[in-house]
Amino acid sequence: MADSLEQQLRALVRDVPDFPKPGILFRDLTPVMRDPQAWKQVMEGMQQSLAGLQPEVIVGIEARGFIVGTSLAMTMGLGFVPVRKPGKLPGPITAVDYALEYGSDRLEIQEGALSGCQRVLVVDDLLATGGTAAACAELVSRAGGAVCGYGFVAELTALGGRSKLPGGVPVESLIHY
Repeated sequence: MADSLEQQLRALVRDVPDFPKPGILFRDLTPVMRDPQAWKQVMEGMQQSLAGLQPEVIVGIEARGFIVGTSLAMTMGLGFVPVRKPGKLPGPITAVDYALEYGSDRLEIQEGALSGCQRVLVVDDLLATGGTAAACAELVSRAGGAVCGYGFVAELTALGGRSKLPGGVPVESLIHY
Protein backbone atom coordinates (compact mmCIF):
# COMPACT_ATOMS: atom_id res chain seq x y z
CA MET A 1 0.00 0.00 0.00
CA ALA A 2 2.84 2.41 0.81
CA ASP A 3 4.32 1.92 -2.66
CA SER A 4 0.99 2.62 -4.32
CA LEU A 5 0.54 5.78 -2.22
CA GLU A 6 4.01 6.92 -3.22
CA GLN A 7 3.19 6.28 -6.89
CA GLN A 8 -0.11 8.18 -6.61
CA LEU A 9 1.61 11.15 -4.97
CA ARG A 10 4.53 11.17 -7.42
CA ALA A 11 2.00 11.41 -10.27
CA LEU A 12 0.77 14.69 -8.76
CA VAL A 13 4.18 16.27 -8.09
CA ARG A 14 5.13 18.75 -10.80
CA ASP A 15 8.75 18.78 -12.03
CA VAL A 16 9.99 22.31 -12.78
CA PRO A 17 13.35 22.30 -14.60
CA ASP A 18 15.89 25.07 -14.00
CA PHE A 19 14.16 26.50 -10.92
CA PRO A 20 15.20 28.43 -8.91
CA LYS A 21 18.37 28.43 -11.03
CA PRO A 22 19.71 26.56 -14.06
CA GLY A 23 20.50 22.90 -13.48
CA ILE A 24 18.07 22.39 -10.59
CA LEU A 25 14.98 20.22 -10.99
CA PHE A 26 12.43 21.62 -8.53
CA ARG A 27 9.87 19.16 -7.14
CA ASP A 28 6.68 21.22 -6.74
CA LEU A 29 4.40 19.66 -4.11
CA THR A 30 1.65 22.28 -4.39
CA PRO A 31 -0.46 20.10 -6.76
CA VAL A 32 -0.51 17.46 -3.99
CA MET A 33 -1.62 20.10 -1.49
CA ARG A 34 -4.29 21.35 -3.88
CA ASP A 35 -5.89 17.89 -4.14
CA PRO A 36 -7.87 17.42 -0.90
CA GLN A 37 -8.00 13.62 -1.16
CA ALA A 38 -4.27 13.36 -1.88
CA TRP A 39 -3.45 15.75 0.98
CA LYS A 40 -5.62 13.71 3.33
CA GLN A 41 -3.68 10.60 2.27
CA VAL A 42 -0.39 12.43 2.90
CA MET A 43 -1.49 13.32 6.43
CA GLU A 44 -2.76 9.80 7.13
CA GLY A 45 0.46 8.29 5.76
CA MET A 46 2.62 10.60 7.84
CA GLN A 47 0.55 9.99 10.96
CA GLN A 48 0.82 6.23 10.47
CA SER A 49 4.60 6.32 10.02
CA LEU A 50 5.31 8.85 12.79
CA ALA A 51 2.78 8.18 15.58
CA GLY A 52 4.99 5.47 17.12
CA LEU A 53 7.56 8.16 17.91
CA GLN A 54 5.11 9.59 20.46
CA PRO A 55 5.82 13.28 19.81
CA GLU A 56 4.41 15.88 22.18
CA VAL A 57 4.58 18.76 19.71
CA ILE A 58 5.31 19.35 16.04
CA VAL A 59 7.83 21.93 14.86
CA GLY A 60 7.51 23.12 11.26
CA ILE A 61 10.24 24.90 9.31
CA GLU A 62 9.34 28.10 7.42
CA ALA A 63 7.52 28.21 5.09
CA ARG A 64 6.15 25.02 3.55
CA GLY A 65 6.84 23.20 6.82
CA PHE A 66 4.07 25.35 8.28
CA ILE A 67 1.59 23.84 5.83
CA VAL A 68 2.74 20.28 6.50
CA GLY A 69 3.19 20.85 10.23
CA THR A 70 -0.15 22.44 11.01
CA SER A 71 -2.02 19.83 8.96
CA LEU A 72 -0.17 17.00 10.68
CA ALA A 73 -0.59 18.56 14.13
CA MET A 74 -4.36 18.69 13.59
CA THR A 75 -4.39 15.10 12.31
CA MET A 76 -2.37 13.85 15.30
CA GLY A 77 -4.07 16.05 17.92
CA LEU A 78 -0.83 17.87 18.79
CA GLY A 79 0.28 21.46 19.13
CA PHE A 80 2.36 23.23 16.50
CA VAL A 81 5.40 25.50 16.92
CA PRO A 82 6.83 27.50 14.00
CA VAL A 83 10.55 27.85 13.34
CA ARG A 84 11.06 31.03 11.37
CA LYS A 85 13.60 33.05 9.45
CA PRO A 86 15.09 36.09 11.28
CA GLY A 87 12.93 38.95 12.48
CA LYS A 88 9.53 37.27 12.13
CA LEU A 89 8.78 36.30 15.75
CA PRO A 90 7.86 38.72 18.54
CA GLY A 91 9.43 38.66 21.98
CA PRO A 92 12.57 36.91 23.12
CA ILE A 93 13.84 34.26 20.73
CA THR A 94 16.41 31.49 20.60
CA ALA A 95 18.38 31.37 17.34
CA VAL A 96 20.88 29.27 15.45
CA ASP A 97 23.03 30.32 12.50
CA TYR A 98 23.94 27.68 9.95
CA ALA A 99 25.91 27.34 6.73
CA LEU A 100 24.34 26.95 3.31
CA GLU A 101 26.10 25.88 0.12
CA TYR A 102 26.68 29.54 -0.70
CA GLY A 103 26.40 31.66 2.43
CA SER A 104 24.58 31.30 5.71
CA ASP A 105 21.12 31.61 7.22
CA ARG A 106 19.45 31.76 10.60
CA LEU A 107 16.48 30.03 12.23
CA GLU A 108 14.57 31.30 15.26
CA ILE A 109 12.03 29.99 17.76
CA GLN A 110 10.25 31.88 20.52
CA GLU A 111 11.72 31.32 23.97
CA GLY A 112 9.47 29.03 25.98
CA ALA A 113 7.71 27.67 22.89
CA LEU A 114 8.78 24.12 23.78
CA SER A 115 8.13 24.47 27.51
CA GLY A 116 6.83 21.15 28.82
CA CYS A 117 7.32 19.44 25.44
CA GLN A 118 10.42 17.31 25.37
CA ARG A 119 9.58 15.02 22.41
CA VAL A 120 9.62 17.17 19.28
CA LEU A 121 8.79 16.01 15.76
CA VAL A 122 10.40 18.21 13.09
CA VAL A 123 8.53 18.36 9.78
CA ASP A 124 9.00 20.01 6.41
CA ASP A 125 7.78 19.43 2.89
CA LEU A 126 11.08 18.20 1.48
CA LEU A 127 14.44 16.86 2.66
CA ALA A 128 17.21 17.85 0.27
CA THR A 129 20.74 18.50 1.59
CA GLY A 130 19.64 18.35 5.23
CA GLY A 131 21.28 21.58 6.38
CA THR A 132 18.10 23.37 7.42
CA ALA A 133 16.63 20.32 9.17
CA ALA A 134 19.92 19.75 11.04
CA ALA A 135 19.97 23.41 12.11
CA CYS A 136 16.39 23.02 13.31
CA ALA A 137 17.44 20.07 15.48
CA GLU A 138 20.15 22.23 17.06
CA LEU A 139 17.60 24.99 17.62
CA VAL A 140 15.13 22.58 19.24
CA SER A 141 17.91 21.41 21.58
CA ARG A 142 18.86 24.98 22.50
CA ALA A 143 15.17 25.69 23.20
CA GLY A 144 14.97 22.77 25.65
CA GLY A 145 13.40 20.05 23.49
CA ALA A 146 14.66 16.81 22.02
CA VAL A 147 13.99 15.77 18.44
CA CYS A 148 12.27 12.36 18.48
CA GLY A 149 12.03 12.19 14.68
CA TYR A 150 11.72 13.90 11.32
CA GLY A 151 8.86 13.75 8.84
CA PHE A 152 8.97 14.87 5.22
CA VAL A 153 6.50 14.57 2.37
CA ALA A 154 9.35 14.07 -0.11
CA GLU A 155 13.07 13.33 -0.02
CA LEU A 156 15.77 13.83 -2.63
CA THR A 157 17.85 10.83 -1.62
CA ALA A 158 20.75 11.53 -4.01
CA LEU A 159 21.55 14.72 -2.05
CA GLY A 160 22.26 12.74 1.13
CA GLY A 161 20.31 14.93 3.54
CA ARG A 162 19.77 12.10 6.02
CA SER A 163 23.50 11.95 6.67
CA LYS A 164 23.44 15.53 8.02
CA LEU A 165 20.75 14.74 10.57
CA PRO A 166 21.57 13.47 14.07
CA GLY A 167 22.27 9.73 14.07
CA GLY A 168 19.76 7.43 15.69
CA VAL A 169 16.82 9.79 15.10
CA PRO A 170 14.16 8.29 12.81
CA VAL A 171 13.54 9.99 9.44
CA GLU A 172 10.36 9.23 7.49
CA SER A 173 9.51 10.39 3.96
CA LEU A 174 6.50 9.39 1.85
CA ILE A 175 8.02 10.08 -1.57
CA HIS A 176 11.62 9.28 -2.53
CA TYR A 177 13.47 10.70 -5.56
